[in-house]
Amino acid sequence: MTGNDKFITKFMHATDRFRTVFGPADQGDMDSPVVHRHDAIEDESDQTLSQIEVGTDSEGHHYAIRKDDQPSA
Repeated sequence: MTGNDKFITKFMHATDRFRTVFGPADQGDMDSPVVHRHDAIEDESDQTLSQIEVGTDSEGHHYAIRKDDQPSA
């Protein structure tokens, strides 16, 4: 038995013990949509990012410009 085989055998034995103690892993309903709830930090981040516009130059480089810093047309 190589070192890698020994590791895998020990790992699988440990996961069997965890399953015995904690029960099988719960996958949940795989067909239900994921619900993402925003907290205050995410709302603040979204507000900050809404003030930034991403541009691309002629060589394909991306850059960001604050919407309030853009020159008037």
